[in-house]
Amino acid sequence: MSVIAAYYYNKGKRIQKIALDEHVELDRDRSGFCWIALHDPTADELRAIQVTYNLHPLTIDNAMHPLCPPKLEVYNDELYIVAQTAELVGDRICYGKMAIFTGHNHLITVRHGNGGALGSLRSQLEASPPLLGKGVDYVLHAILHRIVDQYLPIFEMIEDDVLDMQKRSLDDFLGRDDVAHIFHLRCELTHFQRTLGAMSELVRKLVRGHFPCISSEVRPYFNDVADHVNRVQGMVNGLLQVVSSVFEFSSLLEAQRTGVITRQLAAWAAILAVPTAIAGIYGMNFKNMPELDTVYGYFVVLGLITLSCIILFVRFKKAKWL
Repeated sequence: MSVIAAYYYNKGKRIQKIALDEHVELDRDRSGFCWIALHDPTADELRAIQVTYNLHPLTIDNAMHPLCPPKLEVYNDELYIVAQTAELVGDRICYGKMAIFTGHNHLITVRHGNGGALGSLRSQLEASPPLLGKGVDYVLHAILHRIVDQYLPIFEMIEDDVLDMQKRSLDDFLGRDDVAHIFHLRCELTHFQRTLGAMSELVRKLVRGHFPCISSEVRPYFNDVADHVNRVQGMVNGLLQVVSSVFEFSSLLEAQRTGVITRQLAAWAAILAVPTAIAGIYGMNFKNMPELDTVYGYFVVLGLITLSCIILFVRFKKAKWL
């Protein structure tokens, strides 16, 4: 069902359930307001709330689309906000959209995709009438605050994955799957970074701007939301640098290990070249070869080969090639 909840509140208390096309007599002092929550609504349901609450047609068209970047727009006395929800599913960040229509006496949310922990927000606010009685602008703050709070667990889970990958890169070569996973994490974090940047700009406007639906009493509350966004944004920026450093460090270690193996092979090849060269010389079938008639010539040549190999081995060992 697309209608999650639709109630009329007055002075912080739930008064009655309302229909989408129901006109409610509202107090002029903003103490009474309607709060409607929709999930993947139909076009007819959106048209019904457009007529009932005199919403701008452009905002209705935008609310029908499942995904669009965060933004804030003002139409007459109506504030239209789009925020992006996010949750981690497996190793992917899945995004959702929360379109919020805010008027003096109504707040309508249209959600597409995941909602995370937003479901319990209404009951928490209803348990605190003094806060809910502040009006729709405080409810708007609470919704944005809850959306931003869901960003931190995503960062923490990705951070654990990145740190585990960093530890593994110190112990062993990273395989093809590991390298592909690093690139995947970097892409996810880059997209997440863009989302945080847009959300940060949205909240900054609410803090600094003067909007018809935001009272001067509630405006300072958005500073807390801005601080949360900026904190997560800074941590994501740092984690992106860690991801890049893991890949670069792994590449350097692999190049170093390859160089060590190459030097070892070259050292052993040089050592083996000595007996090969001497044996090759004495393997030539010439009649007047020197030392052929020497009684101890065979042992002298073997000793010479052994001594040469030992000298080369010691020198390569000192040079740390072996």
